[in-house]
Amino acid sequence: MRAVNTWTFSNISTRDVDSVVVNFDDVGRPEPEPAVSEVETLLGFLNFQRATLKWKCAGLGSDGLNVSVGVSTMTLGGLLKHMTFVENEWFWRWLGDNERLEPWLSIDWEQQPDWEFASACEDSPDILRNNWESSVVLSNQQIEKFLSVDGLDGLALRTWPSGESPSLRWILVHMIEEYARHNGHADLMREVVDGQTGE
Repeated sequence: MRAVNTWTFSNISTRDVDSVVVNFDDVGRPEPEPAVSEVETLLGFLNFQRATLKWKCAGLGSDGLNVSVGVSTMTLGGLLKHMTFVENEWFWRWLGDNERLEPWLSIDWEQQPDWEFASACEDSPDILRNNWESSVVLSNQQIEKFLSVDGLDGLALRTWPSGESPSLRWILVHMIEEYARHNGHADLMREVVDGQTGE
């Protein structure tokens, strides 16, 4: 089985990864291949969406990461911190039935359901970016581990109150949806910050 690959921004258009040529678009995002396996398709779109959020937040300092749009309090920094939480929540906590990592473990989520969004302004841009990138690395390790055992059909070790568990396939599709939804928000916020547009 092909290993899970991480991505980085690059000015080159293609590179060879496990004998598969990966194409990058003009802002450095790895483009999903059009005719590969289900695993590669899902991971391709997840990594593309991850790279889109990274691009929308690239080059911004605290001021830019803390800009909101209209009456919304959502910011790009808040999105980075939220997606760090979501990566940890699904791939670490749910897949492996692990205890939440800090800082999530110490938060009273009933009292502060939007803590990650509200507290992001207290973190430096480097902390927000580094924590998010570290969460992606950990997620990829978890994905690779589960793929090697039961593939996409493997069930998360944590269960819902009903006793059901989502499959790795379900979690990957949900994460693609989660990123895509928030990347729409990121489009608007980045345009407000400095006029940058693009899908």
